[in-house]
Amino acid sequence: MDAIQLLKNRRSVRKYKDQIVPRELIEEIVKLSQFAPSWSNYQVARYNIIDNRSLIEEIANNCVQGFVYNAKTLTRANGVVVLSYVTGKSGSLKDKVKPEDVVSDNSGAWECFDAGIACLQFCLSAYAKGVATCVLGVINNDAIAQKIGLPENEKVAALIIYGYEAGEHHEAPVRKDINEILRFVE
Repeated sequence: MDAIQLLKNRRSVRKYKDQIVPRELIEEIVKLSQFAPSWSNYQVARYNIIDNRSLIEEIANNCVQGFVYNAKTLTRANGVVVLSYVTGKSGSLKDKVKPEDVVSDNSGAWECFDAGIACLQFCLSAYAKGVATCVLGVINNDAIAQKIGLPENEKVAALIIYGYEAGEHHEAPVRKDINEILRFVE
């Protein structure tokens, strides 16, 4: 598959076959995901893999803020990634510039950017390897962190459901006219 096909065809999938994705394949996907760019190459993303059905059900029942759609999606999956990130690294200008040259400090935002890039890289890598994904965002980050025992210096960024797609996904939705989304600023 070439890169253009990959970008045009990857979709969020919410229905999965009752078939386990081998851990070796997930490891390959995570290895590809490590190539995602990050602030100063800190690679703050962490991939917490859950393939234990009872733990996935606990998360579905207790960690998606009662959002039935996410709970239902979780119950159809045989695997979940709790994507987390190490705090206090991305965005740090320490030892990079003189303190008096710093105009603003939005260092906390870079952690989220790095996690977002890592999330996309995981989903694209999975698709390239024949594994479907869906990113869930209506979640209780603190409850998930506690449920899986995240270290104090990590925060939950997202849940990524993964598995082998059951059926066919829909074609790409019609995109907006390019003139609605593109601006050349001079």
